Amino acid sequence: MAETDQPDLMTAEKTDPVLAAVRRVWGYDSLRPMQRSAIDAAIEHRDCLTVLPTGGGKSLCYQVPPLVTGLATIVISPLIALMRDQVRGLELNGYPAAAIHSGVELDDARDILRRLTLGELNLLLVAPERAVNPGFKSFLASLADAGRLGAIAVDEAHCISQWGHDFRPEYRRLAELREVTPKVAMQAFTATATPRVREDIARQLGLREPEVLVGTFDRPNLTYRVRARRNPAEQAAEAVRNHQRAGDGGGTIVYCLSRKDTEWLAEGLTKLGINAEPYHAGLNEKTRRDIEHRFSNESLDVVVATVAFGMGIDRSNVRLVVHATMPKSIEAYQQETGRAGRDGEPAECLLLYSPTDATRWERLIRMNNAEMGADDEATEAQLGLVREMRRLVSSMGCRHRMLSEHFGQTYTPPAGMHSCGACDVCLGETEIERDAKRIGQIILSAVARTGQRYGAAHITDIVRGADTEKIRSTGHDRLTVHGMLKDHRKAAIASYIDQLVTAEALERVVDGHFETLRFGPRGVAVMKGEEEVPLARPVGTGSARSERRRRDRVTDAAPMSFDEKQLFEKLRGVRRDIAVEQSIPPYMVFSDATLRELVRVRPDSLNAMLAVKGVGQAKLDAFGDTFLTALRNG
Repeated sequence: MAETDQPDLMTAEKTDPVLAAVRRVWGYDSLRPMQRSAIDAAIEHRDCLTVLPTGGGKSLCYQVPPLVTGLATIVISPLIALMRDQVRGLELNGYPAAAIHSGVELDDARDILRRLTLGELNLLLVAPERAVNPGFKSFLASLADAGRLGAIAVDEAHCISQWGHDFRPEYRRLAELREVTPKVAMQAFTATATPRVREDIARQLGLREPEVLVGTFDRPNLTYRVRARRNPAEQAAEAVRNHQRAGDGGGTIVYCLSRKDTEWLAEGLTKLGINAEPYHAGLNEKTRRDIEHRFSNESLDVVVATVAFGMGIDRSNVRLVVHATMPKSIEAYQQETGRAGRDGEPAECLLLYSPTDATRWERLIRMNNAEMGADDEATEAQLGLVREMRRLVSSMGCRHRMLSEHFGQTYTPPAGMHSCGACDVCLGETEIERDAKRIGQIILSAVARTGQRYGAAHITDIVRGADTEKIRSTGHDRLTVHGMLKDHRKAAIASYIDQLVTAEALERVVDGHFETLRFGPRGVAVMKGEEEVPLARPVGTGSARSERRRRDRVTDAAPMSFDEKQLFEKLRGVRRDIAVEQSIPPYMVFSDATLRELVRVRPDSLNAMLAVKGVGQAKLDAFGDTFLTALRNG
């Protein structure tokens, strides 16, 4: 692009200071509609609740207003690693910001507050515990009285609601900030919130007639797959290798439920030739920081972790997220899978599921809540989230549609398509069970003949013809249905039971710590053959053809040629060298998406390079000449 084609930024700044700031600092020419509305609300000192999916650009919503108003914004953030990365990334963009947390010395913290008071800083990140400290509340009150405080932004705001998936008691006290700064706008941000949770957030924070902005929850660049868990190490290794063969590169996060699981699975992947490290809270801080650093700087691509990993790791080119166990809620699943493809490029989310996962989660929730003294209402709310997640994984409907509908949104397939084209169901990786009517009748008959007093595991053993002590002692080996589905795998029958529950032919009833199956509203009709519940089963993994379809639906750009791939890898090498020299993660230099755009456009001047999405003025000044030389010599 010639220099004469560049926009006049001085003119733009006069007509739209918001877009001018975004262009100058982050290198973006436009904002998403929800981002713009949230930014305008902060500038106009209005309360706002913004729900944008992971990768939807929430942080810009509270980072941009101080650049326009010159007033400070205080951001409540729950993780030290997240605060550190955000501040370092902003500094690289030429944006003055700071964070106060347990790792900051007292004198440094005082200096940060002094600079904030003087206007040398306009963005400060703090933990919720720090924010409600009496001394800090007094500081906020004085800052507001001096006319220096523009807004208080609460990130991960779903943590304030007991109806959400990650309730944190310390978040409940954040309403105290409204009491000491009554005239300051309060803004709440989250990636996952149902209508009920949104109402609770607004009530708990005391938001005043807030503008409620809810973005599209669907992530079209993500492909969702659910597989029966057989050998998680082999299944995860196969998924990693598929991405390596496809040239996707990037990182992989494998989520496990327990510390022991992470170590066992990481060892299994290593034995299969995949370089993987376990990550959990039981490791010493030095080891955890080392793994975080290696994953961020792309010297380690596979981490097997408990669910906390990833919240503070802003690596934009995670291409694969594997759940070795069903997450405890759809909200948790949405948030954790949202760590894939944050740069907008295609990514895959593989969930390995066993029917015992939900039972395990329910047992843990009851045990933890009993220890914490949680009330019955809160416990039942969390158990309800587990059951909703189980319905999602057991259903054979479009995954994108079900996720959207869970958050109260109607799903519309991409233009020209009849389905999402990006989940195992819509990619034809499942097929209808032709013998569904008979299978349903056999399972329901087994439930009826055992008095509707047993759980799914026992019913599965009966119809498969298991010879166990429990089967013999109850006389269930003499039932006519015993062994009638002996040719079906245990995981398949468990999936059929889940689908019958979803179709209301069966219901799960929890009595104490035990779960039993009983007939649902359609149960008798299905058992008698008067109604039929379609049943489906998985038939295989994604093909190269389905992967091409996935890519076609999320990008209009043509695939890179061999020469372009060579240049892309060369630019990745340049980025890696800069990252090592600056002691920062490579994504903080430029994202993969920006590198691909540089390869496609091949700017021939610094001014032309400034037109590439993701290239702001500070990064152009710092890295522009180096990348321009690489492009010219490529």
